[in-house]
Amino acid sequence: MTTATQPISSAPRLDPTVKPIQEANVLVVDDSRTMRLVLIRALNGLGFTNITEANDGRQAMDLITQKSFDLMLLDMEMPEMNGMEVLQAVQANPLLKGLPIIVISGAEQIENAVKCIEAGAEDYLPKPFNPTLLRARVTSSLEKKRLRDLDHLRFIQLQEEKELLEATQKRLTQELEEAARYVRSILPEPVQGPSAIDWHYEPSTELAGDSFGYHWIDESHFAIYLLDVCGHGVGAALLSVSAINAIRAGGLSGVDFRDPGAVLAALNTSFPMDRNNNMYFTIWYGVYHAPTRSLRHASGGHPPAFLLLPDGEIEELNQPGLVIGYMTGVPYSSSTRIVPPNAKLLVLCDGTYEVKKPDGTMLEFSEFKAFMKTHGAAPDVFKKLLDWLHTMHGPGPLDDDFSLIRILFP
Repeated sequence: MTTATQPISSAPRLDPTVKPIQEANVLVVDDSRTMRLVLIRALNGLGFTNITEANDGRQAMDLITQKSFDLMLLDMEMPEMNGMEVLQAVQANPLLKGLPIIVISGAEQIENAVKCIEAGAEDYLPKPFNPTLLRARVTSSLEKKRLRDLDHLRFIQLQEEKELLEATQKRLTQELEEAARYVRSILPEPVQGPSAIDWHYEPSTELAGDSFGYHWIDESHFAIYLLDVCGHGVGAALLSVSAINAIRAGGLSGVDFRDPGAVLAALNTSFPMDRNNNMYFTIWYGVYHAPTRSLRHASGGHPPAFLLLPDGEIEELNQPGLVIGYMTGVPYSSSTRIVPPNAKLLVLCDGTYEVKKPDGTMLEFSEFKAFMKTHGAAPDVFKKLLDWLHTMHGPGPLDDDFSLIRILFP
């Protein structure tokens, strides 16, 4: 807390509160008691009541370190500390520099008054002063200060709003980054070995609506699934995480997770649009039975998966069904495909091919399929695909999330 004994550099800031002129705090500084009374009486006649007096410059400096003033009437000739010294001390302190000062001097001291104006004084009032001139000078000085205070107050408010906005933005960015790390953390690790699994995940914004997973349901059945929530952002990510966790943790009551159609029907019942901010999602869900090499699969409005056969051919695996959450009571059926040795399964989202070409047309699914037929088995297929898409899209993030899983069946 600032006290009168502290140095001028520690003085309190000028009060930026804007108030009527007549409520201004005025400091009258003159070594003549008579002159102070005359000035105070004249100010009272103008409607000013908050008036403080000081009998020399030193006392004036002590007062302005303890209280905020809106105007100082300052005599030039005083003992201890004259008017010019007070003015220089005020101007040297950034916390006090905004205080308007009207210097008062005799007619023979005009030259000194001019120097005071040049040194930062607001105005000059000659002795003996004219009441009309006093009113004009005081009113003008306080009006200027009022406008400066308004500007200062607006500046402070803008700075506070800017700092609040920056702090909020920083917090939101940190929360989004934390959420994005969590979304990525629930994705499964790639698998090495004969049954290798690799994948590429690249959200178009901070939080994606895509998610995927794979896990052994039991010793014989291996589940593979990829879903895509409509839209992006926090809502889409929350729905995506909720749905993927329900699958991964077996959180759909009474469902046989070895039956893709049953899983999609249960998801459709558990995640209706009207309880999820009108959001729906698509999903491809498959279950590989290792002993018989059979792959049962179902789709809820999702793009087909690709099966890359050992002879170089490519086959779509798609058992169509309605998007998840759009309508209750919809049945979902499964289809089965025997997987030959050394085949590769590619499960993807629509962000892997829904790209606009330079001529404004969209990449055809058949073109994408042809590309995957040629490059789907390449070790660097993800890079090849992204490089190809960026030749059409241009640099920067794609317009939609990019998710692609590749599984090698020994």
